[in-house]
Amino acid sequence: MKMRLLTDREVQEVYAKHLKPSFPAAELRPLHAIRALMREGAYHPWCLLDGEEIVGEAFVWEASPGWGLFDYLCVAPQRRNDGLGAMLIAKLLEAECGKVLFGESEVPQYAPDPAMARRRLAFYRRNGAQQAGYDAAVFGVPYHTLFWAEGPVTDEALMCAHRAAYRSRFSEKAYERFIRIPWDISMGMPEKIPWEE
Repeated sequence: MKMRLLTDREVQEVYAKHLKPSFPAAELRPLHAIRALMREGAYHPWCLLDGEEIVGEAFVWEASPGWGLFDYLCVAPQRRNDGLGAMLIAKLLEAECGKVLFGESEVPQYAPDPAMARRRLAFYRRNGAQQAGYDAAVFGVPYHTLFWAEGPVTDEALMCAHRAAYRSRFSEKAYERFIRIPWDISMGMPEKIPWEE
């Protein structure tokens, strides 16, 4: 199996066939936003190929030099439970070596499916993720912040990169309305709002 970047046409196809059925609206970045980031060279839509078949995707938003937001991991529905998720992460870490990759995984007690959220967190931890000392809420979804790094990373540095990623794409008004980094329950449960809004 090999890893390569998707073309624009392929991104449109996997978005419709793999991502849209797999992620709730509040967690799925609009396709036009992904394509805009790709045109800027800031978005790396990696795919895992079995021969010529695309069997999974791992998308990274390079928000600033040396820092990448691990945006989506998705295995093709017909290939789930084949161990491809672990392979995708391993190959992604090779492809994006030298960077700190950070991501967001639903806080189980606030997730619609807490058991699934716990399994997802356990999967990421088995595959090298460390949990940061802060959580975030993005478009009303509470997340634990996870990261992969070759060396030590402080919460302050990670939080700075995390905030910078969203501030680079949203107005100050939109950022204040939709993004909370850090977030905890004492701030209140955020309202879920689809990305498209």
